[in-house]
Amino acid sequence: MSTANAYTDTYSATSPIAVRAVQPTIGAEISGVDISKPLSTEQRDAIKAAVLQYKVVFFRDQDLNEQSHAAFAAQFGPLYDYPSATSDTNIVPIHKISAVEARERFREAEQPDYLKDVIGAGDYYHSDTSWRLVPAWGAVLRAVDLPPVGGDTIWVDANLAFEGLSAPLKEKLESLHVIHDFTESLNKLGHEYPIVAHKAVRTHRETGKKTLWVNFSQKPQFLGVDLAESNALLLEVLRQYKRPEFQARFSWQPGSVAFWDNRAAVHYAVRNYGDYPRLLNRILIHDETLYADL
Repeated sequence: MSTANAYTDTYSATSPIAVRAVQPTIGAEISGVDISKPLSTEQRDAIKAAVLQYKVVFFRDQDLNEQSHAAFAAQFGPLYDYPSATSDTNIVPIHKISAVEARERFREAEQPDYLKDVIGAGDYYHSDTSWRLVPAWGAVLRAVDLPPVGGDTIWVDANLAFEGLSAPLKEKLESLHVIHDFTESLNKLGHEYPIVAHKAVRTHRETGKKTLWVNFSQKPQFLGVDLAESNALLLEVLRQYKRPEFQARFSWQPGSVAFWDNRAAVHYAVRNYGDYPRLLNRILIHDETLYADL
């Protein structure tokens, strides 16, 4: 089998979509479907299967507005109303990912002293809404206003990140919970929510795969160990997330859409475009509450 074919999912001629993997396990481009229109059951199921297999899928040359963006996402589950979600129409829960707002937030953000030697400006690998007891399962992100160059997004296969650890580290991390602290940002929005600790290694409820799950934007700290050991473990996790062979990197273009499994991947926005007011719109999809998880 040639290298090109090795990275291509071979769907039959009757498949409702075409899927081309961009990396062996993380990232695939989907074509042959207009997601601004209602999906057939076969299209929806094929897209969901691709998301589960590749963790994040990408669409090009899509013509979406707020309503069609929300309608696409809603075919995969109830939409999640993020605390800072806004919409020009006040109908759909859209969170505007604004570079202008992000610069202000990161300018104001101050890492706790115990993390200053661990997390740098380029280390904010994270999953969305991990501060909740039951985070969103899916996210659909749409390009709105892009810089001429730069502004890629990186996704990390959290299962590969776990599997790439040594056996002793796997055993250690599987025994620990890690803090996800979003209280400062929530308080600024007028919301309250208790600080949550999730298992550092979670089992994906649909695929059964184990994922290494730490949010470096939410003051992570491992419980049950001292700060020195917690920081050492955080550095090991961060080292895994930064390994290029575990990543897929997406260059945005007008009409681009990314749809990812928030339980299976962490991501990072590359801020290398100066003062350009980059803007993307994100819609999140609720996960099912399983009380055994709480």
